Amino acid sequence: MSSSSRGPRDRDDEGRARNARPRDGLGRPLPYGAEGVDRQPEGVVRTPAETVAEAQALLDAGRPFHAHEVFEDAWKAGPEQERDLWRGLAQTAVGLTHAARGNLTGGARLLRRGAGHVEAWCRAAGRDAVHGMDLTSVVAWARALADDVETARDPLDPCARAPRLRGGRPGAR
Repeated sequence: MSSSSRGPRDRDDEGRARNARPRDGLGRPLPYGAEGVDRQPEGVVRTPAETVAEAQALLDAGRPFHAHEVFEDAWKAGPEQERDLWRGLAQTAVGLTHAARGNLTGGARLLRRGAGHVEAWCRAAGRDAVHGMDLTSVVAWARALADDVETARDPLDPCARAPRLRGGRPGAR
């Protein structure tokens, strides 16, 4: 259905174009009127601890697209010296999203790109942990998952493959 046949474009309070279609748990648009999942509000400023906790809860619930939005908020609102870290984490979450949607090539590529950003941040900062996150294990998780995604034939289960941001065995609860 074209935008002209259903009326004016969806806009937010500031007049920016926003797609108001409902979304599924992996962020895919559903038809207007369909039952979707609650969307993550955009532009929320959280503490790093709140960001990590909310993102982990979303990852554990099989909603990596929504976790990516939480990381993206931290990337945009956080201190300049942490932006590459949060951007890398957002990319790993969206890589898991693509792998769960069946876009295996894009998923593997984004997982590796995100791992590279996190690893570069660790080198530049001279640390492999921050805000309670074990970044060494997050990078290892993303790279191992990218390898698995490249050989997969079917979409991956995002709950079963969620990372443990604070350490522990990837995919463990």
